[in-house]
Amino acid sequence: MGLSLIFGVLEIVNFAHGEFYMLGAMGAYFLATQVGVGYWPTVLLALAGGLCIGYLLYEVLLVRIDGKGFERSILLTLGLSMVLQNLAIFLFTTTPKMIQGPLTYSNVSLGPLQVPVLRLFALGIGLAAFIALFLVLHRTQVGKAMRGVAQNREAALMVGIDPRAVSRLAVAIGIGMSGLAGAALAPVYAVHPLMGFAFVFKAFAIVIIGGLGNVSGAAIVAVALGVLENLIAGFLPQVMVDGIAFSAMILVLLVRPQGLFGRGVRV
Repeated sequence: MGLSLIFGVLEIVNFAHGEFYMLGAMGAYFLATQVGVGYWPTVLLALAGGLCIGYLLYEVLLVRIDGKGFERSILLTLGLSMVLQNLAIFLFTTTPKMIQGPLTYSNVSLGPLQVPVLRLFALGIGLAAFIALFLVLHRTQVGKAMRGVAQNREAALMVGIDPRAVSRLAVAIGIGMSGLAGAALAPVYAVHPLMGFAFVFKAFAIVIIGGLGNVSGAAIVAVALGVLENLIAGFLPQVMVDGIAFSAMILVLLVRPQGLFGRGVRV
């Protein structure tokens, strides 16, 4: 949802989004193992840290290319991704790390199923983030300004909306949600500097299928794809399951290039 929001408002493809997810997970690992902070404070701190990083990222880098070229955004964010990834490798090495805590092996019984508590927490955080972002976009003046800039930047400027202020907030929220995802899933998956690589490409597939810039479409497709992958995983090897998202992306692009929930662009 954060990746879709940034593209929708700025029309910037953020190839470094996976690295901010990785930084959120790394930050959660450090807070949990070195500082002894609990799960929920760690999640909130990762969200706050992501918001601050997003604000600085826009002011330092993205403001220079905001509205000035699609190709420049690809080169800049791809370079930023390489810098962050290799810096994390230098500082933390590539050895996967696990967060152990009181809830690590806790399960909730749902009939015959045993569901890990931390996965339920991650699911709850994802739902809460989607509801909060949906309400901001559709029930607040700031959200209406974001949607206005996404629809027509010049028209929004003419009616008194500052596109740079809106873009700055969109990047802060987008990176903040990436850090939130990293912290929420850090106790579930192994934490390492390369964890964002697979994440970002599947996120791109989800955003393209849902419709570039459509936050609700991205959320719906993400849930549907996750359910589909887990159902098919019982019949196919894991390597083939990972290709489902990209096969679906190719099929959607052939049939409906603007995505399932996207709007066609009239030139």
